[in-house]
Amino acid sequence: MGGRSISKVAFIGLGVMGSPMAGHLARSGLDVTVYNRTASRAGAWVSRHGGRAAATPREAALGADMVLSCVGNDNDLRSVTLGPDGAFAGMEAGAIFTDHSTVSADLARELYESARAGGFHFLDAPVSGGQSGAENGALSVMVGGDTDIFEKARPVMESYARAVTHMGGPGAGQLTKMVNQIAIAGLVQALAEAMNFALKSRLDTDRVIGVISKGAAGSWQLDNRAATMVEGRFDFGFAVDWMRKDLQICLDEARRNGAALPVTALVEQLYGRLQEKGSGRLDSSSLMKLLVE
Repeated sequence: MGGRSISKVAFIGLGVMGSPMAGHLARSGLDVTVYNRTASRAGAWVSRHGGRAAATPREAALGADMVLSCVGNDNDLRSVTLGPDGAFAGMEAGAIFTDHSTVSADLARELYESARAGGFHFLDAPVSGGQSGAENGALSVMVGGDTDIFEKARPVMESYARAVTHMGGPGAGQLTKMVNQIAIAGLVQALAEAMNFALKSRLDTDRVIGVISKGAAGSWQLDNRAATMVEGRFDFGFAVDWMRKDLQICLDEARRNGAALPVTALVEQLYGRLQEKGSGRLDSSSLMKLLVE
């Protein structure tokens, strides 16, 4: 991009994460064009935030200094980047494509090479922090790609993040997100078992949460999900369907690098049981349902 500043951006994917992230971009003063597979959602976003809705990812990317995306899986990302209507067909020389989806490291590397061949840049930049983090501008972003391109893109990402960290070359962001999801999977299941144990023991769960949160058991999951698990509330945005998809990506990568993931493999199966029960759209903390039902 040389000395070209980033003032015009496009955002592709206006789900529970993408919509508020794009909103932060608009509030930061950037000229924002949006695309969403369901066009009505893009129209509603424009009515609220201004900017423009595009009919295709390619149209959204035309003239943009930076294009950002947050979609569901590898196939979704391919569909919005590649092909005649994909964003890559509209990217200008020197522009930056930054993907916030959680996908395979292999796809991130593939798109990096495709972007380089096209004369523009690609960063894999998955996020952690969930719907509330996106809404509050408090996400943690883990980024793979070239250092100089990361530095140019970082101020834009900081509009919706409290931490934006360069993790290494292409694919390193996605690998770091896998570490994050592996850690969360075991924590959520352990927390579900702990809260169920407290209920079975007829303890005052509010007091239990209060006292153990001050010790070695303390965690974000405990602070934010223990009480709602006990209450049977599982409507916080990050669905079982997405968590299982993420864990399958982790397990696929582990088969390649030789890492042992016995707990992750078990929790992935438990999320599968929730899907079989029709609970795929519930929040990932709904592992508790398998213990209390």
